[in-house]
Amino acid sequence: MAAPMEVAVCTDSSAQLWSCIVWELHSGANLLTYRGGQAGPHGLALLNGEYLLAAQLGKNYISAWELQRKDQLQQKIMCPGPVTCLTTSPNGLYLLAGIAESIYLWEVSTGNLLVILSRHYQDISCLQFTGDSSHFLSGGKDCLVLVWSLCSVLQMDSSRTPAPRHVWSRHTLPITDLHCGFGGPLARVATASLDQTVKPGQREKSFQPEQDSGKVFKGHRNQVTCLSVSTDSSVLLSGSHDETVRLWDIQSKQCIRTVTLKGPVTNAFIMLAPVSMLSSDFRPSLPLPHFNKHLLGAEHGDEQHRGGLTLRLGLHQQGSEPSYLERAERLHKVMCSTMEKNVLGGQDQLRIRITELEDEVQNLRKINRDLFDFSTRMITRPAK
Repeated sequence: MAAPMEVAVCTDSSAQLWSCIVWELHSGANLLTYRGGQAGPHGLALLNGEYLLAAQLGKNYISAWELQRKDQLQQKIMCPGPVTCLTTSPNGLYLLAGIAESIYLWEVSTGNLLVILSRHYQDISCLQFTGDSSHFLSGGKDCLVLVWSLCSVLQMDSSRTPAPRHVWSRHTLPITDLHCGFGGPLARVATASLDQTVKPGQREKSFQPEQDSGKVFKGHRNQVTCLSVSTDSSVLLSGSHDETVRLWDIQSKQCIRTVTLKGPVTNAFIMLAPVSMLSSDFRPSLPLPHFNKHLLGAEHGDEQHRGGLTLRLGLHQQGSEPSYLERAERLHKVMCSTMEKNVLGGQDQLRIRITELEDEVQNLRKINRDLFDFSTRMITRPAK
């Protein structure tokens, strides 16, 4: 079986020849190009390995292409306002978009707008899911990074304001990028800012070029906007406003390839090419639905007109989400209670059974006393 192919996906702000280009990482051969519009920074995402999504720069819609059908006219996902960033969940079920200072969450299978989160004070600049799709992070020009639990957001009572699980205010200038590693909720998170620092996770450590000169890759002539690492951690990809995408050998810090574009690079990342990108016969499992611009049930005032049913679980939970230990203890109690009910029955049945046994004991005592009296009479009766 052939090894998976790594590809680089890039966009620039000019979009003169194409909107997005895909090229093989090691040979540099062009594989695919997509046309139609200009993708903004942090505005490119892969949906379920079947669609390529691009938030159009300064426009209120998202372009969508089927991965293999490069010459098709892109589909348009209309949004309530210009999209500043977007991302999709790794499981392909949800789409997140930053519009001004709000986060919009859609369900991909139905196109329903599930929730609008407004906890940032300025425009949102970047969004990313954790690898297991259980949480997502948002960074904004208000210098804040917020961590959200997807489960809590979806279960939130409409009368309550959704709250992030964590709020990080470790930077002094707007957030420019963030990265979430492997490990789901336990993953390390690195944030970058205009304050010229990168701060990884909760550790009290930041990276500044003037302090760590031995770790600097030099070659770009303008600000660097994109970074990505190959799966074997041997190659670093960087995109810059100097209109170039460069590949670096991480061990030697040498530039091994330079690709020149027609404008400042807005998106550039390395990924494993999905089967749908390399197979000419592949078609998406489901077509993209119409994505609603209004919250589920808000247009008609009755969710029955929406053609679906939304289950809001856990609305009784008014406090914080229980920990895994609390959930385990609760599950143990339920299991023990179920076993007791199976053995002894319910409380009412238990009381009835006790009453029956007490009556039976009284009856046996009466029979025993009668037998004792009868035996006594027979023994003490004088002989004839």
